[in-house]
Amino acid sequence: MFDIGFWELTVIAVMGLVILGPDRLPTAIRTVRNWVRNVQRFSQNVQTEIKEELRIHELHNNLKEAEKQGFENLTTDVKDSVESLKKAAEEATRPYEDTIKDESKKNNDG
Repeated sequence: MFDIGFWELTVIAVMGLVILGPDRLPTAIRTVRNWVRNVQRFSQNVQTEIKEELRIHELHNNLKEAEKQGFENLTTDVKDSVESLKKAAEEATRPYEDTIKDESKKNNDG
């Protein structure tokens, strides 16, 4: 990531010790470490979201291709995409169906 050698780290440590002192240096190191972790976590989240958006875009393109072919004679990639979209649609509607069933039970019992 950074091209910092041993001597550069030593100079940074000595400068930090002189500028901040031995009392505040550990706190400063912890703060910087937390910033680095937050930046890493943010970059991982961005990467995950970008990968997911690319996957959704690919599924959308495959669905368009399947619609053009009338859902017949599909390649395995397109079939997998269509099945994945069907499963996602079922999972998305399942909580609403459960809520509707629960409400209808309450209305019938009450």
